[in-house]
Amino acid sequence: MDAELLSEAFVELTDTMVAGFDVIDFLHVLTDRSVQLLDVSAAGLLLADPRGELRVVAASSEAARLLELFQLQNDQGPCLDCFRTGRPVAAGDLAAAAARWPRFAPAAQRAGFTAVQALPMRLREQVIGALNLFRADRGAFAPASVRVGQALADVATISLLHERGMRHSDILNEQLQAALNSRVIIEQAKGKLAERLGVDMDQAFALLRDRARASNRRLSDLARAFIDGTEPLTTPDPARTRPTTRRRP
Repeated sequence: MDAELLSEAFVELTDTMVAGFDVIDFLHVLTDRSVQLLDVSAAGLLLADPRGELRVVAASSEAARLLELFQLQNDQGPCLDCFRTGRPVAAGDLAAAAARWPRFAPAAQRAGFTAVQALPMRLREQVIGALNLFRADRGAFAPASVRVGQALADVATISLLHERGMRHSDILNEQLQAALNSRVIIEQAKGKLAERLGVDMDQAFALLRDRARASNRRLSDLARAFIDGTEPLTTPDPARTRPTTRRRP
């Protein structure tokens, strides 16, 4: 495991007090860094809204996002079990987990995943979501990777709940609801951009995210501007699909 990248990830996940803090981008940092650090194929993140209902707020790929949505639509899967119990949930071989998740397990395999590890986002008794790690290769996740993954989830949870949430729950609820509302706008912009440029949904999101960072704007603000026609977006450079590294202000 890359020690420098690990250190940078923890810095990013604690740096929530910067001006213009973007919740959606912050949560995507968590899924992206999980993939880079933990030798997994994809990661997805579910957070509870103010009513306690889980919503998909970030994913490292479109395949992971769709699989997370599938869990919610079918009320079945490791991330839901993890959120409800507040404990990690694992399956090293999804083919053998069909009895446990008869709809989710086949769907995950069709998406190219054969193993999953779900980690709770919790602080003491408060569970606000779950981080899902997907892998294409069968086998149990290494204990060291699980510990690091849980540490990333824990640090992100503490950052989200930092003082504003701990002392003012209404502010936390507003933040989470704003993130969920922003997610809808971003998905609309992704679809429109993918159709216009003839790229896939992952490339469309990466273009939006890179443009937002380059112009120091919130993802949701840029997505809304693109939808209403005030922000033109051009065809991305072919090399732009490489993973980006977020720099601290």
